[in-house]
Amino acid sequence: MALNVIWLAFFVIAFLVGLGKLIFAGDTGVFSAMIQSTFDMAKTAFEICLGLTGVLTLWLGFMKVGERGGAVEILARIVRPFFHRLFPELPRDHPVHGAMVMNFAANMLGLDNAATPLGLEAMRRLQELNPDKERASNAQIMFLVLNTSGLTLIPISILVYRAQMGAANPTDVFLPILLTTFFATVGGLVAVALVQRINLFDPVILAWLGGLSTLVLGLLWLLRQMSPENLEVASTLIANLILFGVIIGFLGLATYRRINVYETFIEGAKEGFGVAIKIVPYLVAILVAIGVFRASGAMDFVIDGARAIAGWFGGRTDFVDALPTAIMKPLSGSGARGMMVDAMQVHGADSFTGRMACTFQGATDTTFYIIAVYFGSVGIRLTRHAVACGLFADLVAIVAGIFVAFMFFG
Repeated sequence: MALNVIWLAFFVIAFLVGLGKLIFAGDTGVFSAMIQSTFDMAKTAFEICLGLTGVLTLWLGFMKVGERGGAVEILARIVRPFFHRLFPELPRDHPVHGAMVMNFAANMLGLDNAATPLGLEAMRRLQELNPDKERASNAQIMFLVLNTSGLTLIPISILVYRAQMGAANPTDVFLPILLTTFFATVGGLVAVALVQRINLFDPVILAWLGGLSTLVLGLLWLLRQMSPENLEVASTLIANLILFGVIIGFLGLATYRRINVYETFIEGAKEGFGVAIKIVPYLVAILVAIGVFRASGAMDFVIDGARAIAGWFGGRTDFVDALPTAIMKPLSGSGARGMMVDAMQVHGADSFTGRMACTFQGATDTTFYIIAVYFGSVGIRLTRHAVACGLFADLVAIVAGIFVAFMFFG
């Protein structure tokens, strides 16, 4: 219901804003831009799905090998005590636990190409356990919100963009991004736990969260000792070494258990094309709505309103110039990336605005894109509290990002 209202609101607000610009500002091109955006975004959505096809085929093949060889079960056994409390509806011995932990690990390492197919596979397995195939289960919502909160340990792409834009120290946003995305993930987790009445004070949950926090802080300390050049090399090397190590581990264990790895890979890979085709209409729907909203100028009104409110309270308003990245991130990853680059071009890569925009870009993932792709891949129509909790995590990221940026760069 929430997604239906939001999707409709994008079109209605865009129409009203466009009509206002036509009547009061004489902008005769606004509706042409809005119509053109529908074609452009529909094409973009299809191209995204087309690009996903090969990646989905590849990783669903490896996942099948890992499942048959028992590697996924080993991963599931490790995280089972923790996941059993976060996802109490799931059977303790179900392989979906392994699929989810692989998705989270890929996200944390910034491996987007691997994270999406692994996440889709985990969502498919969650759907098998879902008694109502059109209504999102509690486990699916928790999994999705943890994805949208976008916990990333190594934001390598943002560091590369900063280097290309001439930043004196491209890695100076590393700590602010890590802190902001950590707060966003905790915010999303708490929001879902409150709605689903999950006890976050359970000793096992507290132990795991404490251990993960220690791991994050330890990695942070280690990487902060490196020079910017070595940090970029080490981050890329660690991420890709772990990823290829997982592939070799899957193949090695399956071979040890006398599994025909080639035939098993082909069996899993055949599912990739079907999944990619299935998400096309969902992705077209959400991206077209977002495109119309942007083309109408409604986004500009939101930013101008935020600047006026900040000025009315007598506070600093320079952070508002970075808000387009924060507001666009839940809607479109590429759009937010463009906003980030634009902020660095206009204000400078080492400016307060440029650094804050980078912090926002790395703090969360694209909420509506993930909802459209993940739920669309399994035919979920009733998203329940997924949208609200996902947007709450985005709000936490915006608030935390502002405070963190003032702390480090203000």
